[in-house]
Amino acid sequence: MARVELAAEVAEDFDRILAFLAQHDAAAAAARVMEIMQAVEVLAHNPLIGRPISNGKRELVIGRRSHGYVALYQYVEAIDTAFVLAVRSQREAGYIRN
Repeated sequence: MARVELAAEVAEDFDRILAFLAQHDAAAAAARVMEIMQAVEVLAHNPLIGRPISNGKRELVIGRRSHGYVALYQYVEAIDTAFVLAVRSQREAGYIRN
């Protein structure tokens, strides 16, 4: 089973997501973050499940439509670890940082 590590910057992504949800769907904010975390944990069992993009990075699609998010990650097979680099809403144009 692979390890799943979150980059420190992912906390900023969750802050941004929570701020948005506080304005638009405050009642579901905590549940939504838990859904994202549970989806990311899938990488422990199947680290290559995400769609490949570039430079060895992958995207894990989580949920759909207004409940949809994308996690940018990189799996390093040599140390059997998936590094989650960023999380964004599917409606956002791109990642804050790459």
